[in-house]
Amino acid sequence: MNTSMGRRVHTIDGLGPSMRMNDAAAIGTGMAFLVGELEKRDQRLLEPLSSVTWMRDIVAKTGGGWVDFTSNQFVDYATTGGNEDGIIGGATNDIPVMQANATKDVYQVFNFGNILKVPFIDQQKMQNIGRSLDDILDKGIRLNYNKSIDNIVYTGVPRAGVYGLVNNPNITAAAVGAGASGQTKWNQKTPDEILTDVNAIITATWAESEYDLTGMANHILIPPQQYAYLVGVKVSEAGNISILQFLLDNNIAKNQGIDLVIEPSRWCVGAGTGGTDRMLAYVNDEDRVNFDLTVPLSRVMTESSVKDFAYLTGYAAQIGQVKFLYTQCARYGDGI
Repeated sequence: MNTSMGRRVHTIDGLGPSMRMNDAAAIGTGMAFLVGELEKRDQRLLEPLSSVTWMRDIVAKTGGGWVDFTSNQFVDYATTGGNEDGIIGGATNDIPVMQANATKDVYQVFNFGNILKVPFIDQQKMQNIGRSLDDILDKGIRLNYNKSIDNIVYTGVPRAGVYGLVNNPNITAAAVGAGASGQTKWNQKTPDEILTDVNAIITATWAESEYDLTGMANHILIPPQQYAYLVGVKVSEAGNISILQFLLDNNIAKNQGIDLVIEPSRWCVGAGTGGTDRMLAYVNDEDRVNFDLTVPLSRVMTESSVKDFAYLTGYAAQIGQVKFLYTQCARYGDGI
């Protein structure tokens, strides 16, 4: 054994000074380099977990340009005189005259804006590893945009007097009936009692719509916990279908030729009176409820800033409020 340039080495007799073996400390240093070289990198960027569901639960009407408000026109019909049905005889002079009353509802539009800032030095560094900082931040802005739409669609902007699908004060809200257990919560009810709640809320929208089938609810939102209960529990010990399938197969809407959809929505949690969980039944159709995206998310301007040593890109959009065109086609059931 001898010392060469500060490192301990071992020589094997007969092999000469060129054949040397490193000790454990030297081998460890070399392995650190090899581990880095042999590392397998996942090229994906793992983004935050997030849920955006507005596309499933409402129709968006796009286009219209930059505006302050959107509007819809409505008409009511009525006749004058005492002869409402228009049935007349040979000597009748009381003939009703048809009249129309046109009205207009005005709805708010909100401006959305985000700035994408790409520092010049960071951009150059990212190019060395084959990633684009611009693309990463662009995805973040689009996620923020969709979550803003989600907020407006489901809860609106209450401080501005604007409400969404689950908290509109113009929609009739009532507690569901208690079951044999004395409880209104679905996990304390039988499948038949839950079906009664579903049929009751659907029938209420039908009756309020003058029994017009286009006003019968075809879409129901419930909290995720209740949805999981419906999926995970069978109708009976001898049954082979879940409560959810039982509801979809036996509701009044299906009997009338309407395909009912029941979906989970986190926005229903605590949305009811007194912080109770809420069931929302409504007609998911453009002619009954919708909202406007007058200006979809767009890049509107880009500039280089010497002061910030970065590139700045402005994103903008306009998002309209939820419009229940016929409030009688929707109803809330609380306490489930």
